This record gives sequence, C-alpha cells and structure tokens, in this order.
Amino acid sequence: MNDAENLCSRSAWITGARGFVGRHLARALARQGYQVTGLGHGDWPWQDATEWGISRWRSGSVETENLAELAAVGAAPAVIYHLAGGASVGRAIDAPREDFARTVESTANLFDWTCRLASPPRVVLVSSAAVYGNSHAGPISEAAAMAPLSVYGEHKVMMEQLGRYNAREFGQDVVIARLFSVYGPHLAKQLIWDICRRVDDGEAPLVLGGSGNELRDFINVDDAAIALAGFGNGAVPTTVNVGSGTPTRVADIAAMVVGNWPAAPPIAFSGVSRAGDPHSLVSDPALLRATGFRPAVPLAEGLRRTVEWYRRSKKAAQ
Repeated sequence: MNDAENLCSRSAWITGARGFVGRHLARALARQGYQVTGLGHGDWPWQDATEWGISRWRSGSVETENLAELAAVGAAPAVIYHLAGGASVGRAIDAPREDFARTVESTANLFDWTCRLASPPRVVLVSSAAVYGNSHAGPISEAAAMAPLSVYGEHKVMMEQLGRYNAREFGQDVVIARLFSVYGPHLAKQLIWDICRRVDDGEAPLVLGGSGNELRDFINVDDAAIALAGFGNGAVPTTVNVGSGTPTRVADIAAMVVGNWPAAPPIAFSGVSRAGDPHSLVSDPALLRATGFRPAVPLAEGLRRTVEWYRRSKKAAQ
C-alpha cells in the first residue's frame, strides 16, 4: 500500500465535531484524506455534515455505549480528537456541574473505553490556554506553571491530568493541544461576534469591558484546524500550544473589527474586567513551529472574513 492509499484508509473520530473548532477540523482532516466520524449533540442534516467533511455522524454523549457502537459499524480510528467539553468561561462559572460533566466526565469516559482496546488510537485532547491563568507577563511556554483563574480552566487542567495519567499508566499515545484565542466564521459568541452584534444594533459609543490593553493571541480557526490535523500522526510534542505567538491588544482587535463596518462607532472601555479573564494570554509558539506549522491567515484578513460571515448570516436570517 502506498502512502496515499494508507492515508485514505485512515479513520479519525472527533468528539464535539459539530462545534466551532470541531467542524473546521473535520473539514481539514477530510481534505487530507481521512474518513471522519463525528460524535456530538443534536441532529445534523446529512448534507450539512458532509459539507464539513463528516462521513458518519452520531448524536450523543461521550459514553462507552456510543463509542462501542461507532467502533462496531466502522473502521477503528487511527486518532481521536477530543473536543467535547465546555467552551465558555462564563457558562462554566454559571453552571460548574454541567461544565464538569462536559469536560472532565467525558474525558474519563473516553479513556475508560480506549484503555480497553487491543490497539488504542492516538488521543488528541484539545485543551485551552485558560490553564495558564494570569501569572505570565510574556510569551507562555508549555512548561509554564498552570494556575487557572476560572472553574473553566480548572476543568481543563483535570482533563489534561486524565490524559497524562492514561499515558503514564496504560502507555496510551496522548497529545495535549492548548488552544489560545481561536476566531473566525461560525463562532457565534465571544469578543468578535459580540462586537459585530452590537455594531449591527447601532450601539454607539461601543463600551467594552476591561481596559482595552489586555493582550491576546488570536489564531484563525482554519489555521488552528490545520495545526490540530497535523497532530494526528507522526512525532509531535506531548503538550503543545496552538496560537500565533503574536500579542494583540483587545483595543486593537476592536478597532479592526469595527473598521470593517460602513459606519464605525467610537469605542470605549469600562475598566471593569470579567471574572476569569487574565490580562495577558500569549503563546510561545516554538514547539508548534518545530512541527513545521506556520499560520497562513493574517489577522486583518481573518477579521474581515469573520465580519463578512456575520453580515451574510444576519442577512440570511432576515
């Protein structure tokens, strides 16, 4: 079997495949020749699923029964990307028990199943930069201490600990990917979407939380998906940051976003930060770059595409 045939025979599973990062990852993997199985919540019309590269879709939680049934009717996965879990700091604070179940219990269920397999697949745990907390002023390396500010970050730490335990005790092949500020089309929440919604509603001046001097590491979702897809096989770091490595002030992001609207409102900042938000969260991308990955989407271009998507989706909904 040649390399191309071998690649096409590979099966990748994605938990949380219907989510923002999950669906972009599915498309990236499908383009690389993987057959992609998705597990997540909700009915997904077949045409929509296949447009995102999903060959099989099962609605349900990450539980032994669902995993076993998927394995019984399809190819064994070469890699499982675990994206199921909480995806919002605010929601985790409001409903910590639900976030624990989504993030920690789902991870325990996944490893309880994989550790019983004769040939366990590689598991890529998709974690968050929220594990680092607020004690890092500059670029953060993977060796930096974890000191999360929020229950959301605490649950991501627990998820990672489960991965390290299963790698140590059962010899499982586990990669931990810590996402920084992933943005792009189809993300209907967080800073950029919130700015678009409020500008669209005619809010002026646009008053945002914090000082505007907070630093973030924004990476386009297409770039993040390609980086994650690259962790599916071969030699990669056991823990790796997924970010651009470029610090950008929140005030500058806001200015770039509103600059894509015909009438940009003035922007002000309240000076009041949201609970769980660190002042600086920027990756040291050295390990990621060592894999050969480089971001391809410039921030200004990625923000322009995101605003265009928002405006198209609003128009289509009218």
